Amino acid sequence: MIRCVVNETWREIESPPMSRLLDVLRDELRLTGTKEGCGEGECGACAVLIDGELANSCLIPVLQVENARITTIEGLDAPELQRAFVEQGGAQCGICTPGMILAAAALLERYPNPSIEQIREELAGNLCRCGYVRIFESVLEAARRAGK
Repeated sequence: MIRCVVNETWREIESPPMSRLLDVLRDELRLTGTKEGCGEGECGACAVLIDGELANSCLIPVLQVENARITTIEGLDAPELQRAFVEQGGAQCGICTPGMILAAAALLERYPNPSIEQIREELAGNLCRCGYVRIFESVLEAARRAGK
């Protein structure tokens, strides 16, 4: 039995300890906003926050999240960031969007007023086949709104 907080709720997970956190989130907890892209930690589609740090859930055995605080896209409290992604067209096809938004939230927590270079660097672990310009514009707009 693994105990952890998922989206601000204590959960007890009965799963083999080496099960991927990604599979537990999607299959057992039905939090399907977390996507599987590559399954190798290269694309960022499965990104979640673990104790506030961005992590690829496809690489994390569930046993490593004992007593951790996990935030998925469903539990992220960042309405201005999410609104900026919608309004600026950063959501595009949607496959990378949950991971991009979580990566952007982690970025904005560290750098409230990031430069375009910081955005490019911090989001480099998230792949998008549609293009990055609207995503970068979404993050810049979210930072601008937060600075008001």
